[in-house]
Amino acid sequence: MSVHVKSFGQTKHGEAVDLITLESRTGMSCNLMSYGATIQSLLVPSTTGERVDVVLGYETLAEYEKPTNPFHGATVGRNANRIAKARIELNGNVYPLAATEGRNNLHSMPNGLDKVVWSYEIIDPGDTPVVKFHYVSPDGESGFPGRMPCDVIYQLTADHALSISYNAVSDHDTVINLTNHAYFNLKGAGKGTILDHTLEIAADFYTPIDQELLPDGRLEPVIDTPFDFDKAKPMGQAITATDQQLTYGTGYDHNYVIRGANGELRFCARAVEPVSGLTMTVETTSPGVQIYTGNHLNESGKGGYYAANDAFCLETQYYPNSLLHAHFPSPIFPAGVHFRHQTVYRFGRF
Repeated sequence: MSVHVKSFGQTKHGEAVDLITLESRTGMSCNLMSYGATIQSLLVPSTTGERVDVVLGYETLAEYEKPTNPFHGATVGRNANRIAKARIELNGNVYPLAATEGRNNLHSMPNGLDKVVWSYEIIDPGDTPVVKFHYVSPDGESGFPGRMPCDVIYQLTADHALSISYNAVSDHDTVINLTNHAYFNLKGAGKGTILDHTLEIAADFYTPIDQELLPDGRLEPVIDTPFDFDKAKPMGQAITATDQQLTYGTGYDHNYVIRGANGELRFCARAVEPVSGLTMTVETTSPGVQIYTGNHLNESGKGGYYAANDAFCLETQYYPNSLLHAHFPSPIFPAGVHFRHQTVYRFGRF
């Protein structure tokens, strides 16, 4: 039922970083960091009455600044996910990006929105606390055209949810595709595998990838494949199946085509931890969601050690590599046209 602010230290460049704590009447609390507009922790009441931190991350700012940080809880953009050949072709111009994953660009590295300090204001300190982060990405930052002011608004709601809303607009035609990169474990950060969590995804199709983890343009039915989560099943049930797609991804690292209209808030996915019965339901206005099963985790963080498959991500987004596939929903926004997107993570008990 309140908002608290404290210092979280200074970046290596001497910029002050704050930690903003939102607390709701339902017993949830969320720590948000102005570096990267990042979810640093998310505490959810369990069936025993204790609160479980369901988001992986670190205890110190220095750890978040490490180049090996896999985007824990951060706002990623200007473009989330992958762009082939690290280049944007737009209106007859070519905009080179940094090749940060082989010959491709991942999450707008190396200077994406996850690496900057955002300003913020507390909009509502009441029963459903709200904080708005603001940043102006200058023309050419990370190679993207246009000056782009953007806001990310976090709200804890009365129905045990964390809502994230995005608003961005550029003064040039550009690519805009923002999301959050939280790693979830409903047992708690550092509490072991998520392969026993059940998962349901509201999708009939997914976008297969090539060896560079780039969608190749196909929309493949999930039915009768290891990618079928239309009915809830454990994340680990088919993750070791003999399947070229799972080999490419070293597990699940794939985009799903969410049912319903782009721009309409609708059911996207649901995860359940089988022992506690803690659930996380995801709603989104986005056309797609990337399921990533933490295939390359290998580090220490808050709560303990994180190994492969100790967390999962549900990154709501435009499809990866959309610029090369005209039949994919387009993340290109003309000058003056707003990118608006909302994702809600709602917690409960099974």
